[in-house]
Amino acid sequence: MPITYDLVKSVTAQLYDWSLRKIPDDTKDALRVASDKETNPVAKNTLVYMLKSAEAAESGNKFVCSDAGIPVYFVKIGTNVQMCGNIKQAITDGFDELCETIQPPMLQHVTNPLTLERGYKGHNIPIVTYDLIDNEDYMEIICSPKALGSGRWAALKIFTFPPLETIEKYVLDVVIKAGSQPCPPIVIGVGIGGTFDYAAKMAKEATLRPFGQKSPEPILAAMEERLLDAVNKTGFGPMGTGGDTTAMAVHVNYSSGHGFTPVAVAFNCWINRRTRARIYNDGRVVRIE
Repeated sequence: MPITYDLVKSVTAQLYDWSLRKIPDDTKDALRVASDKETNPVAKNTLVYMLKSAEAAESGNKFVCSDAGIPVYFVKIGTNVQMCGNIKQAITDGFDELCETIQPPMLQHVTNPLTLERGYKGHNIPIVTYDLIDNEDYMEIICSPKALGSGRWAALKIFTFPPLETIEKYVLDVVIKAGSQPCPPIVIGVGIGGTFDYAAKMAKEATLRPFGQKSPEPILAAMEERLLDAVNKTGFGPMGTGGDTTAMAVHVNYSSGHGFTPVAVAFNCWINRRTRARIYNDGRVVRIE
């Protein structure tokens, strides 16, 4: 039984809708832990308000933030998957239908970079990245809408044979330049190596890693700890109120490459929008987060 156009259309639209109304469970847990540890009274209260706001949105089926962002999907296709119909078009059609029916209505954030016109439709929207998973019979779809606060401050620089100290300094420079604009406490994704485009992809994918999953590479696991400690010592704090909690996590991915080494830095705001589901050949849909 193949995965159909109608099923992909429905699931991708649902993933986007869910991402606007509920922050991931691990993110709520991280905010609670941060609130307990926070030593700045204003920052502690801000974290409490964030949690209450997220819980109110979830219980009332409302948006957590008015900036719904633009649709970004990561689609991982098992090599044993069977598909039927215009699967790529299904994602576009699902988003278009959602824009027409969602309540409350979304603001028009899709912007033409050539004319600055705004609307719900646009060239290459939704933004979709595809990958393969060997020996699996499901299609995994991750939705992570990108809003202005976190999207504006992503950065990339290419170095030549940089030592780790240079890479870490660059990441901190990007964080300091961003300040409180990405709506902290943030999740920071870092991509090291590969090529210009692949480093950016790795950085974005790093922001999607669930909390508590350290890099399997000991060098990167240690880097993640150092960077998280350093970022939280900047003192920006939740929503720029000061305090100990500027970031909830720093996740680093890497790829081998040439002597030139791109380093990309991406952000997710405190809402940390991230929904994920798997569609199996037999028609089952399993929501992961």
